[in-house]
Amino acid sequence: MLAQYEIGVIGAGNAAEGIVHAILRNTILFADRIIASDPSEARRKLIEDRFHIAVTADNRHLVSNSDILIFAVKPQQYADMCRNIADMIEERHLIISIMAGVSTKSIEKLFAPRKIRVVRAMPNLPIHVGAGMAGVCKGSYAQPVDLLRAQRVFDAGGRSVVIEDESQMDAVTAVSGSGPAYFYYFVEALTAAGERVGLTRQMSEILAKQVCLGAARMMLETGEAPAVLRNKVTSPGGTTQAAIESMTANKVFEHIGDGVAAAWKRSQELGR
Repeated sequence: MLAQYEIGVIGAGNAAEGIVHAILRNTILFADRIIASDPSEARRKLIEDRFHIAVTADNRHLVSNSDILIFAVKPQQYADMCRNIADMIEERHLIISIMAGVSTKSIEKLFAPRKIRVVRAMPNLPIHVGAGMAGVCKGSYAQPVDLLRAQRVFDAGGRSVVIEDESQMDAVTAVSGSGPAYFYYFVEALTAAGERVGLTRQMSEILAKQVCLGAARMMLETGEAPAVLRNKVTSPGGTTQAAIESMTANKVFEHIGDGVAAAWKRSQELGR
C-alpha cells in the first residue's frame, strides 16, 4: 500500500527546515508528500506556515504513514525517540539520519532483528540557500539505490559526496557540518578588525562579506588551490604579507586545526 507521505522528518529544527526547503524548491516532491514532527508547537507552526506541509507532534503517526524517515533530532535524544517508534519500524522504511556522531550500527541495533536500511548523512546550514555540502554513507543493510535516494535529497540543497568509510563521518562533521560556523566567526572577526582600523561597522561588514563570497567563487570556478590563490594576493613586502606573517606568528593556522580537532572529538563522544 502506498504510504500517505514519501518523506517524514522527525525533528523540525534548522537542519530539517533547510532540507524541506531544498526538496520543495527543486520540486523533488510536492508539499502534500512530506510530513514533519516536533514536540514544539512553535516549530510545527513555523514549518506548516512556511512550507504548507503536514505537521504532527506524534512520531508514531508520522512513521506509520511515511516511507523515508529523516531522523533530525539531537543526538542526545535519539535513543528515546527510537524506542518510542521501534515497534512501528518496518523493513520497507529507509532511515536517513543527520544526527551528529550517531553511527548506522547504533541505529540498526535499536531496530534489530529487522534489517533496517540506514543512510547516515551530515549536511550543513547553507542547504537553506542551495549551497549546502553533505557527506553520506550507507549502513549494513542499505543498498546503492538507497544512497542515491539520500543524495537526491541533499543534492537538491547543494552537493553531496559519498563517504565509503563511516569512521570518517566524524571528520566530515568537524570540517563540513560545523564548517560554516568557523567561516561566520572569521567574518565576524574581519568585520570587527575593519572597525578597529577606522571603518564603520556597516561598511566593514559589506566589505568582509563580499570578500568572502569572491574568494570562495574563485576557488570553485578556477579550480586553483587556496595556497596558489593566496600567493597571487601576497606581494613580497606588501600589506597581505604583513598580515599573513602576523597570523603565522600567532599560530592562527594551528589554532584552526585545534578547533576542528575539538569538533571531531565531540562528534565521536556524541556517538558513544
